[in-house]
Amino acid sequence: MIIGKQKPFEEIWDMIKNFKKVLVFGCNTCVAICHAGGGKEAEILASMLRMRASLEGVEIEVKHAAIERHCEPEFFEPVMDNVRTSDMVLSLACGVGVNFLSERIGNIPVYPGINTEFYGAVPKAGIFTELCAGCGDCILHLTGGICPIARCAKSLMNGPCGGTNNGKCEISQDVDCAWYLILERMKKLGILEKMFEIQPLRDWSTGMYGGPRRIILDHIEEVEAQEERKGS
Repeated sequence: MIIGKQKPFEEIWDMIKNFKKVLVFGCNTCVAICHAGGGKEAEILASMLRMRASLEGVEIEVKHAAIERHCEPEFFEPVMDNVRTSDMVLSLACGVGVNFLSERIGNIPVYPGINTEFYGAVPKAGIFTELCAGCGDCILHLTGGICPIARCAKSLMNGPCGGTNNGKCEISQDVDCAWYLILERMKKLGILEKMFEIQPLRDWSTGMYGGPRRIILDHIEEVEAQEERKGS
């Protein structure tokens, strides 16, 4: 799940106050679960912006809407005519949604209403914890199912470092040392000897350091090839 947090209200107000028609556009999937950007949050934020505009004597029409997902065109297409009636869109989707809508909306600006923070899990209601960095080269089979890239403050491949203390990370006693967790997990699995296998230097090009990533499923490539053959 992508976890986000709504931007401070003053920052949002500064973004929208010079526009005449604003759409607060929510996403009802990931960011709705963490109460940052779903339809309910879009409605509340739009109401707050209208009140602020009224208090300051600023003429702005603020509407709100939401769709199931902002990362797939099939959810956008039915509402795009409506969306394009705005002067700007304040998207409460993650950064992916902001990018995706910006590419499709023409010359209407799309601004982010939330800060996209991490990929996370929900151990308990209202608690979100980062577990994956989306690095593009998963090594969880080597580390007992616990990711050192996301969960070690230094993203160490061969740990722990000298800063670990009683199972906690040197950055904070509230943060578990990822490599301590890995060691304990490997003990339970009976594969502790794997801790002594030195991992080679990591190829970071599979992550964001190698530029924007793209995946095309094999069957999609075949369909495109067939379409090209038909056209020729």
